[in-house]
Amino acid sequence: MEARKCMECGEPLRGRADQKFCNDLCRNAYNNNKLGKSSNYMRKINRLLKKNHAILRELNPQDKTTAFRSTLEKHGFEFDYHTHLYTTRSGRIYYFVYDQGYSELDNNKFVLVKKEDIL
Repeated sequence: MEARKCMECGEPLRGRADQKFCNDLCRNAYNNNKLGKSSNYMRKINRLLKKNHAILRELNPQDKTTAFRSTLEKHGFEFDYHTHLYTTRSGRIYYFVYDQGYSELDNNKFVLVKKEDIL
């Protein structure tokens, strides 16, 4: 009978009969390589979402404030990337990046909110 080996590094396996990897690092490396290109796109989107979230959190320390479009853009905010929308009863649309949201007012001005303030 041939010895079982880790699918990533080739080290001999000890333990369960259905074990495929010698440790979590090898399992993660194997799956990252396997998913490779398809997950690169998701990583890029997640990076943009995290950056947008950080910008909103930085510009909105009191959980509700206003900011101009130019200020958001200067910080590198990407308006095309958000996690979800919320529409109030009055019809105002808030774009959210996780718990941080924004809605456009007049004259390129935005109200920045934290989710608890809206719901």
